[in-house]
Amino acid sequence: MRICIDPGHAGRLTDPGAVSPFTGLRESDVVLSMAFMVQRYLQAVGYEVLLTRTQDEQPETDDLSYRTNLSNSWGADLFVSLHCNSAGSSSAQGYEVWTSPGQTQGDILATKIFNQVASEFLDRVGRADYSDGDPDKESRFYVLMYTDAPACLVETAFISNEEEGQLLANPTWQDRYARAIARGITDYVGG
Repeated sequence: MRICIDPGHAGRLTDPGAVSPFTGLRESDVVLSMAFMVQRYLQAVGYEVLLTRTQDEQPETDDLSYRTNLSNSWGADLFVSLHCNSAGSSSAQGYEVWTSPGQTQGDILATKIFNQVASEFLDRVGRADYSDGDPDKESRFYVLMYTDAPACLVETAFISNEEEGQLLANPTWQDRYARAIARGITDYVGG
């Protein structure tokens, strides 16, 4: 099984993603750290894992087609993009999992990951859209539309929320989240 993990954004200088207004924590740093953790858990159960970004600063990854082409040319069986959410309001909180529009295998993957995150973090809010029978939200995000493999995008928590930003900065919390994502992936693969 080949799993492509996509740590969002290109790095501190090129594109740090969202930045905490409270601590200066950068999304690009959090998701890279978590991607390495997910990789370790998936490799431990025998999966091959490719990260679309492996360094703090990797300008070529600012081109989203670089990420999707990397996954496609490697022949990934699944694609999971990691992000931290952000909002203008510091009270926004919770996690989301996104897929492309319509019912695809990505919806099943997203549901497995959403359910594992929900069971790991009973104290966090799952921001779901059950209008089509599953918890994922849908959008035409580039990385979801142009990967050949079933794909989803995980918004782990709101970096713009003071409490969630502190959680995102905590390596133990990151590790718990990475394990939940890895369990969701193994749930999908297991059927």
